[in-house]
Amino acid sequence: MPARAVPKKSKSVKKRIRQAKKRTLRNRAAKSMLKTLIKKIESEVASKNIEGAKTALNEIISAIDKAKAKGLVHKNTASRKVSRLTKLVNSLSLPVAA
Repeated sequence: MPARAVPKKSKSVKKRIRQAKKRTLRNRAAKSMLKTLIKKIESEVASKNIEGAKTALNEIISAIDKAKAKGLVHKNTASRKVSRLTKLVNSLSLPVAA
C-alpha cells in the first residue's frame, strides 16, 4: 500500500495550535501558583502561626476567586477549596475542648 500523504495544515489550525500552547502554559502557571499558596497555608497552620495563616488565607481566597472567574477551576471546586482552607485556619483559633 502506498504511504498516505500528510494533509496540509491550514493557517487557522496553525494559529489554534499556537494559542493552545500559550494558554496551556498560562493555565499551568496559575494552577501551580494555587498549589503553592495552599502549601503555604498548610505550613503556617503546622507551625501554629495564626496571623500568617489568616493573611495567607485572604491571599489564596482572592487567587481562587480569580481562577474561578477565568474558568481555570470549576465554581464548586473553588468553593470546596475555600471552605476546607477556612476550616483549617479556623481550627487554630478555636480552643480545644478536652
